[in-house]
Amino acid sequence: MAEVLFYERPVPLNRTQHKDLRIKPIPNLKFAGAVHSVPLTGVEFPAAARDLPILFGGLTVEDAGPMALLGLRENENLFIDANGTWEANAYIPAFIRRYPFVLAEKPAGTEGDDFTVFLDEAYEGFSTAEGEALFKDDGSETEMLNNAVRFLGEFQQHVSRTHWFMEQLRKHNLLEPRNIRLEKDGKSINLNGLFVVNEERLRALDEKTTHEFLREGVFGWIYAHLLSLSNIDRVSQRLSQREQAEAGAPALN
Repeated sequence: MAEVLFYERPVPLNRTQHKDLRIKPIPNLKFAGAVHSVPLTGVEFPAAARDLPILFGGLTVEDAGPMALLGLRENENLFIDANGTWEANAYIPAFIRRYPFVLAEKPAGTEGDDFTVFLDEAYEGFSTAEGEALFKDDGSETEMLNNAVRFLGEFQQHVSRTHWFMEQLRKHNLLEPRNIRLEKDGKSINLNGLFVVNEERLRALDEKTTHEFLREGVFGWIYAHLLSLSNIDRVSQRLSQREQAEAGAPALN
């Protein structure tokens, strides 16, 4: 399930099995420290664009989707420090803020709705002794769980809207491949499998499509994406700072 990146043991939330389960607040974001990109929904573009590069990642245009670039090396999130603290005032994608809950597709052949609420049993904040209850004594959801599930539902609506947005970009041939090459201390970093919106093709859209894009807010998302590309240099600077800190760190015995 692509939806459950960094979830170690995702299981469906069960009213009987988890009736006594309690949850403590997430103390840090270490669970996301080894992801260098995460999916992003279109509605997040304006807020995310202030801090994060927004690109479209995929093997081909057909499977490309929006993502926030969080690092330039595999398994490294440059917005999280060793304590699991996110960079102050920098945008945290909703994909990360859902944790430890997630709305994911059920396995093929399963009855009921296509999506169900999962939780990560590996999350250390779950216990039967401490924290806020997920269910009341009568088996109904607590306000905390209702709020979490509501957030998941809103997120899934934004995902659906983003799928429509991507269909428009493909329909009008607005995406082009972009290989990002960075030179650092004599070494090269190459980022492949990325796409960006072609501004020349964007300006050449016919009047009918232009009006539709204006009406549906597509242009706002596109220009947030384009403006965010300048943040690639800022991520590169973060890597330089991380490397300098690593070089100055004492060797481990």
